Amino acid sequence: MDPIAAKYIGAGIACLGMGGAGIGVGMIFSQFLNGALRNPSASQGQFANLIFGFAVTEALGIFSLLIALLLLFAV
Repeated sequence: MDPIAAKYIGAGIACLGMGGAGIGVGMIFSQFLNGALRNPSASQGQFANLIFGFAVTEALGIFSLLIALLLLFAV
């Protein structure tokens, strides 16, 4: 296999993590909204967990984008 083709295939596979991050963020916010509508008094206590989950999920997505860019543009 050509090394250039392998590099493009690896970058494409690494970009799948961005889709996973998008799905994860959507699920985090949908479950928070579901819980907040069921019990509005407890939503303020769970808001910090919501922000932490969002940050971790987005960090994993950005990390997969970084890996894809490194595969494409690094030596």
